[in-house]
Amino acid sequence: MSDIEIAQAAHKERIIDLVGRTCGIEPEHLVPYGHYKAKLSLDYIRALENRPDGKLILVTAISPTPAGEGKTTTTVGLGDALNRIGRKAIVCLREPSLGPCFGVKGGAAGGGYAQVVPMEDINLHFTGDFHAIGAAHNLLAAMLDNHINHGNALDIDPRLVSWKRVMDMNDRALRDIVIGLGGTANGFIREDGFDITVASEVMAIFCLATSLKDLKERLGRIVVAYTRDRKPVTAADLKAHGAMAALLKDAISPNIVQTLENNLAIVHGGPFANIAHGCNSVIATSTALKLADHVVTEAGFGADLGAEKFIDIKCRMAGLKPKAVVLVATVRALKYHGGVAVADLNRENLAALEAGCVNLQRHLHNIQHNYGLPCVVSINHFTADTPAEIALLQQKIADFGGRSVVARHWAQGGAGAEELAVAVSSLVDEGKAEHTFVYPEQATLWQKIEAIATKIYGAAGIAAPAKVKDQLKAWDASYGSFPVCIAKTQMSFSTDATARGAPSGHIVEISDVRVAAGAGFVVAIAGNMMTMPGLPKVPAAEKIDVDDEGRITGLF
Repeated sequence: MSDIEIAQAAHKERIIDLVGRTCGIEPEHLVPYGHYKAKLSLDYIRALENRPDGKLILVTAISPTPAGEGKTTTTVGLGDALNRIGRKAIVCLREPSLGPCFGVKGGAAGGGYAQVVPMEDINLHFTGDFHAIGAAHNLLAAMLDNHINHGNALDIDPRLVSWKRVMDMNDRALRDIVIGLGGTANGFIREDGFDITVASEVMAIFCLATSLKDLKERLGRIVVAYTRDRKPVTAADLKAHGAMAALLKDAISPNIVQTLENNLAIVHGGPFANIAHGCNSVIATSTALKLADHVVTEAGFGADLGAEKFIDIKCRMAGLKPKAVVLVATVRALKYHGGVAVADLNRENLAALEAGCVNLQRHLHNIQHNYGLPCVVSINHFTADTPAEIALLQQKIADFGGRSVVARHWAQGGAGAEELAVAVSSLVDEGKAEHTFVYPEQATLWQKIEAIATKIYGAAGIAAPAKVKDQLKAWDASYGSFPVCIAKTQMSFSTDATARGAPSGHIVEISDVRVAAGAGFVVAIAGNMMTMPGLPKVPAAEKIDVDDEGRITGLF
């Protein structure tokens, strides 16, 4: 059976009944979106403030490959397995973006027998959060151009407008456009463009805000342009942040769904980790910690991107303290890092596997030494894995000073991850997490970028044009305490997406920097990183269909 067929055949409990049975939450605190998904009210969340927190577990992965690693699948499988061994657990995931769903990556609801459901809803429109975020973002863009058209009282320099439009779709044709054509009634002609919604600062703010009040204040601090004398212009200057918050007032409440094994999952927010900070919302994570003994969350892409931003941005801002990390790896992906072509990954190749393990080794080192967290490697089992390959991989992990477990949750659900759950529970119970940041808050912005590049990416250093260096130095006065969010290819430790394994000694070129004053971080663009993806030659959308009864097929 395909992932979508497994999801459609699942027995789902009514979400109101499930939440009441597992957490004792009364129906009046839920806003149902149909029978199987609901939002939890902010009033109820505020009432949880004095409850003790559960234990936070982070799931991350080796550097992504076309072979797939199964990080979301592992997160869901581990959550189900923890519940099976008597640990009350909730999983916290990001909402999928429509761009990858219709592009090359597919959805993000897990796979096989470790999924969150209703899978089709989650992967498509869900509860409308992304639409609200896009509307709020584009409202600000419209009000900015409207202000310039009607007299420009703030003296905005149209050449220094930095706020693009967004849409939740991969569309390379919209990366760079010209707006205002058609005469004076249509405003002033200027260059503009679109980013994908998950790259929006509104998305980052949405995921880092702790309340509706905090959300509105952060929205007001968004810098959208500069005046002719180079002073920043904010959303608050345009009086746009109140209306933006109004569009987001319902979306900010976290979404509750369930796994295939009828355990609770909170799916909320969805920034990409290669161009944003890659974590689900602080509200969702904090709420789950009040409702469960263990909370399993994921951070996007590899441990050099999502996990670093989880530690240095999300944990720093929200005061979160993870107790253990699960590093997901596969034999197939490590053979790819060892130089094997995708078409040959199902063939046993011990030499390539051993060569590719350098990628896992660096991620494991970063987690244990640069993040200060205990870690277990989850070997996500594939049917083509041979006993010799599994044995070699486990021996290499032991040589690296790590622990490993072979997990079969894709094929067996929570039962296939019980050994992993026991190993993770032991790490949590040992209480050895020290949780260190990669750089101190008082470091300069340049020093923060350099620390990530040298400590995490294995680079010899960083470089940037004089304009970028000067901008960072100027921002140190106003934004020097901000963490940095590096936008970089997820496929490699370097800025070269084709460099497999664990490249070292390279120079990370910072091509551009942007301030996300509302989110509270500075974005550094490393290499040629695009914030509006394009569709592949054969997009996944070509295989997605719906029959006469409304049954969706082809979604994965």
